[in-house]
Amino acid sequence: MKVLVIGSLGFIGSHCFKYFSSQYETWGADVVPGYGLPNYFRVDATDASFDNVFKNTRFDFCINCSGAANVQESLALPARDYYLNTFNVFKMLDVMRQHDSECKFINLSSAAVYGNPASLPVREDQACQPVSPYGFHKFQADLLCKEYYDLFSVSTCVVRIFSAYGPGLKKQIFWDLYQKSQVKSKISLFGTGRESRDFIYIDDLISAIEKVMFNANFDGSAINVGCGQEIYIEDAVSTFFGQLGWEGEYVFSDEVRAGDPTRWVADISTLSGLGYEPKVTLDNGLKQYIEWIKNTK
Repeated sequence: MKVLVIGSLGFIGSHCFKYFSSQYETWGADVVPGYGLPNYFRVDATDASFDNVFKNTRFDFCINCSGAANVQESLALPARDYYLNTFNVFKMLDVMRQHDSECKFINLSSAAVYGNPASLPVREDQACQPVSPYGFHKFQADLLCKEYYDLFSVSTCVVRIFSAYGPGLKKQIFWDLYQKSQVKSKISLFGTGRESRDFIYIDDLISAIEKVMFNANFDGSAINVGCGQEIYIEDAVSTFFGQLGWEGEYVFSDEVRAGDPTRWVADISTLSGLGYEPKVTLDNGLKQYIEWIKNTK
């Protein structure tokens, strides 16, 4: 069996590549030179073409881990975000339609498509009301996956990932907290602390993707990927600093950033029906993440 991971040098993509390489013949693709890497395609960052990826090689699965994942950057540079998160997905799907229509395509989407959901836990069939360009562009990519299944019989599945974290992630809340804790004795944080997220450790995320690969219908539908547990930001921050052993002070400023939703927790009934069960608690996940950060140069 052949698996292709696009974005194989990024946070989620590198974990996918490492795991699936231990199980199957796995190929990678990314925008940087892969000096010495076997089974690797380099994609042009400025004008991505996927013809060389799919034209001469047939894959059983393609996992698209590429794209931008920064809400604030999407507000500042919406055209760039659209290109990376939407237009490139269209290019992949259309090349697959022409050259490798039997390949099953998994697109990594985001809980950002839901915006501020009307009710929690958020189900896949709830209305998508994004509050950032990033969320809109991910939702448009979701629709492209449905289009290419319905109209061109390309087997697609969308996984809407909630708040993923773990070794290799050099951005977002826990990375930022660590960096600030190294230079400050008092830290000011956005929001009230009563905002919430559904955090999923990278090992559980890879497990979820594998369950989707072998058990999902690939009919263009979306599947939530999270732990199904709502965690308030103030509790996540307290847990992180407790694990870190930092004794400084922190306050929440009540300032809300544009594009940031208020509360999230996933209904993971669909994913659980595929055999998925989260195994890594936030305590244990943060312990492993902090250990990785401390050993990162």
